[in-house]
Amino acid sequence: MAKNKKTKKKAAGKKSEPSMTIVTENRKAKHRYEILDSVECGLMLIGSEVKSMRDGKMSLDEAYIRVKDNELWLIGSDIAHYKNAGMWNHDPRRPRKLLVHRREYDKFAGRAHERGLTLIPLRVYFNSRGIAKCVMGLVKGKKLHDKREALKKRDSDRGLQRAMRRG
Repeated sequence: MAKNKKTKKKAAGKKSEPSMTIVTENRKAKHRYEILDSVECGLMLIGSEVKSMRDGKMSLDEAYIRVKDNELWLIGSDIAHYKNAGMWNHDPRRPRKLLVHRREYDKFAGRAHERGLTLIPLRVYFNSRGIAKCVMGLVKGKKLHDKREALKKRDSDRGLQRAMRRG
């Protein structure tokens, strides 16, 4: 009995680090775009979408963010059907509203509209409280020669790492 009380006290005294469960990441974004700034925003979802996202069934490959009526919308993301939802399932490619503070909206939407920059989703995850969040990036498209430069730099860095490991 005394052993159980001690372990309970230790477990209660320890603080667990906040966990973040990544659902999906836009890997091609770093290759295609130069990321200038990013901000975290919420997502308006329905139940079957959340269940499907918890299974990891979301894609951001062709997704982008548009401004309509002073609101931000995530367009082109694909959340697969949740098999146990039955007739209450969702449309996989429907536009989803993004939730941001007014000052963040003014900062990002204004800059994207004025300078010809683009808003894209970089990552979608569940925070420590279990709330779905999206990291939105303000990006500028890379030219072909910039992409080639990045690939050359990455290859040379890998070669240096290998050489250093070999000794």
